[in-house]
Amino acid sequence: MNTEIAATSFSATAFNDDVWEDLLNYIEEKRVIPIVGPELLKVETESGPRLLLEWLAEKLAARLGVDPAPLPQPITLNDVVCSYLTAHGRREEAYTRLRTIMREAAFQPPLPLRQLAEITDFNLYVTMTFDPLLEQAINQVRFGGAANTEVIAYAPNRVADLPVERDDLQRPVVYHLLGRLSASPTYVISDEDMLEFVCALQSEHLTPEKLFHALEHNHLLVIGSDFSNWLARLFLRMTKRRRLSDPRDVGEILADSHSLTDVRLVSFLQQVSVRTRMFAGAVEFVAELHRRWMARRGVAATTAGGSGSPMRFLPPAREMPENAVFISYAREDLPAVERLRAGLDAAGITTWFDMDRLESGDDYDRKIRGNIARCSFFLPVVSATTQRRHEGYFRREWSYAVDRTRGMADGAVFILPVCIDGTTEADAIVPEKFKAVHFARLPGGEPPPEFTRRLQEFFNARRT
Repeated sequence: MNTEIAATSFSATAFNDDVWEDLLNYIEEKRVIPIVGPELLKVETESGPRLLLEWLAEKLAARLGVDPAPLPQPITLNDVVCSYLTAHGRREEAYTRLRTIMREAAFQPPLPLRQLAEITDFNLYVTMTFDPLLEQAINQVRFGGAANTEVIAYAPNRVADLPVERDDLQRPVVYHLLGRLSASPTYVISDEDMLEFVCALQSEHLTPEKLFHALEHNHLLVIGSDFSNWLARLFLRMTKRRRLSDPRDVGEILADSHSLTDVRLVSFLQQVSVRTRMFAGAVEFVAELHRRWMARRGVAATTAGGSGSPMRFLPPAREMPENAVFISYAREDLPAVERLRAGLDAAGITTWFDMDRLESGDDYDRKIRGNIARCSFFLPVVSATTQRRHEGYFRREWSYAVDRTRGMADGAVFILPVCIDGTTEADAIVPEKFKAVHFARLPGGEPPPEFTRRLQEFFNARRT
């Protein structure tokens, strides 16, 4: 039985252990992009938990003087905007009022967003909502609240693309595909706005090319969308950039409360898009994905909002501190390096790695070479990524570390290779000097207590 994501079954029960395992494998290989919709945005309000967009619609109606009684229930932002325009209101006022409402509310990111943020194999998130809650969740979970998530927003009059190809991203990115909260009318709150954005995104000259290349060539998790039947079809076709019936190597999962109940949409996808799966429930899907991802790493799945403490990935200092451990890594392994650094910091071991990774220029090279010349220990991170990449600045760092050992006594401890996956020492494509040292096994970058104790012993031995 074929258990790939591309299987044609559409029932939620089709998500057996094999399907989840395949999905986790794709996520670990950074071949999955989550696309977040409004069903994940349940916030705590004065009247209890509410979906953010429904709550905002009520508040906006009050601010604009729109009577909600004749409107369909629950009212939507589109209902409020249309009613306001019918009464000859100014369209621009709706956007600035929404910004004020959101600023005054100061909501905390909901649990599902924090759970997605904890899946550190995700480095690109696409959101279909305009609020800042997703980037806030990532900053809280990964950076201790520091604003280190890169935020990009599309607008038909200002095309903003990814700064580099998805594989080269150095920090997590949240891309607001339908615009970002602003006092200006540069984000979607009405059906007319949606029409303008969709038309612009399909225009040859207004498409964010790097983003759509990433969407085309990766598996997609469309979680909690409020797409209607035809908008769902159009969105899938737009992201895949070819007929949905054409053979392709990647698929998508639609996880929400309504798609599986839409008989016509289900029938269409069954006949045309065999690479699409559907799951009933956005919050439920995220919770199960988070649980399985954390379990694979041996971490209790309570860190995003239960009794556990949140993972805190604070960015390293720009300049390397004295007596620091230099961590050398391939850019694709940054999430694992963040976990490694957090674990060593918690044990009182000072670490440093270059998070910006300029990877060019004589000044940059002198800086890195100088840091390797004065660091206490050198930790090269070996992985499936370094196996694939026969070129990269990390290999130059490895060479500089080997050069330093030529002035050291035999048996001196300096290079301490760590492996974050199943790559074997025998097969590792590393300098021969590395193979003379036992590789520490740190699955996913998590340093076990025995590793930190050993490193502390090396520091103590050096001081004596």
